[in-house]
Amino acid sequence: MASLPVLTVLDQPLVSPPPATVSDTSLPLTFFDIFYLRAPPIHFLFFYDLPLSTTQFTDTLVPNLKHSLSITLQHFFPYASNLIVFPDRTRKPEIRYVEGDSVKVTFAECNLDFHDLTGYHPRDCDKFYHLIPLLGDCSKISNYVKIPVFSLQVTIFPNCGISIGMSLHHCLVDATTQFSFLKAWTSIARCGTDESFLANGTFPIYERLVKYPELDEIYLKRAKLEAFNEDYQLPKLSGLTDKVRATFVLNRTFINQLKKFVTNKLPTLPYVSSFTVACAYTWCCLAKSRNDDRQAFAIPLDCRTRMDQPIPAAYFGNCIWGCVVIAKTTLLTDKEGFITAAKLIGENLHKMLTDKDGVVKDKLPLEVMLSDGIPTAIISIAGTPKLKLYDIDFGWGKPKKLERISLDYGASISIDAGKESDQDLEIGVCLTATQMQDFVRVFNLGLEPYI
Repeated sequence: MASLPVLTVLDQPLVSPPPATVSDTSLPLTFFDIFYLRAPPIHFLFFYDLPLSTTQFTDTLVPNLKHSLSITLQHFFPYASNLIVFPDRTRKPEIRYVEGDSVKVTFAECNLDFHDLTGYHPRDCDKFYHLIPLLGDCSKISNYVKIPVFSLQVTIFPNCGISIGMSLHHCLVDATTQFSFLKAWTSIARCGTDESFLANGTFPIYERLVKYPELDEIYLKRAKLEAFNEDYQLPKLSGLTDKVRATFVLNRTFINQLKKFVTNKLPTLPYVSSFTVACAYTWCCLAKSRNDDRQAFAIPLDCRTRMDQPIPAAYFGNCIWGCVVIAKTTLLTDKEGFITAAKLIGENLHKMLTDKDGVVKDKLPLEVMLSDGIPTAIISIAGTPKLKLYDIDFGWGKPKKLERISLDYGASISIDAGKESDQDLEIGVCLTATQMQDFVRVFNLGLEPYI
């Protein structure tokens, strides 16, 4: 007997803002956005305990999600827009909305093990790809290329739960803007209308407040716009892979012990936060589980309040700059490796965050890295514990599990506020199966001196 398909598509509607609620609009990209023109998409997965049958799912949840998404798009219309790229660089790329633009939403049923997928133990990465929607194909229109920027997939695991998977083109938003969109959508889904959002929500600011024309030009040149054509495609998650993903929890007690240890060893270190020690500890564990000579550790910083002229928190788009730290792997793997990592991260974060001219300078993060030697690996962070993603409640309670599937594209980790307490930190890691075995051993062994 033939086996059942892992995923069965139930419906694939196109969801738009309500008719005549949004004017045709174009938002030129700033250098913060242009930086991500060729970056892989962002992929989120939220899992919720919700023991519904497929019929209950299609009769109750699906109509509510479509309706609430449509209303949310009225206020966050760029999610229904397209990225427009002009190959000759005579015009900046832009996010363009025209009446009738929409978000492709997939509603599906999956027969994978919901409880296994929502675990914290190592799981095969390719299992999750069934739950992530594709962004869609590029198309050539007149003298520009049109690229979809957002898609959704809601998947029912009958009588167990659901997942909500999202794919975004990174040039659309950063984590702060994405969180604002999710808070608005969940508020509208819970209430059935946007009355609560209108009364209490934060409206996105679409004015292009980031104005650095010199950096715009530098990044436009590096993006090689002339190579964008109808054949251009973003990277896609597909096929079998030898990678596994796992989540590790650093609880508040252990984090405080790490902070105390660092403070005792480095009493003059100006910046010792929970985030600093979590990064340092994870970086050392990664260094011991990978075979690299020199590693760069890239920490994203929300620049909204840190520009030389601060911009509002509700600014729509990307506003992320990187703090990049480089170290020889041998320094991270010796007995003082954790302290070395904490010192490097703490000093560099303090230097950037206290610069009177703001965090954005005329020197680029890549050039900073190269000036200190070419790294053989770049470890970058996705997420931030400042955004409480376990508060994303559509009316079914907090998520059972959050997964950042984008980690599968490269050497990245995620750091988010914990589910049980936002003082805990959840560390997401994607590695080969062999590297993960080493990482788990090193991570757990390294906890022993502090427990």
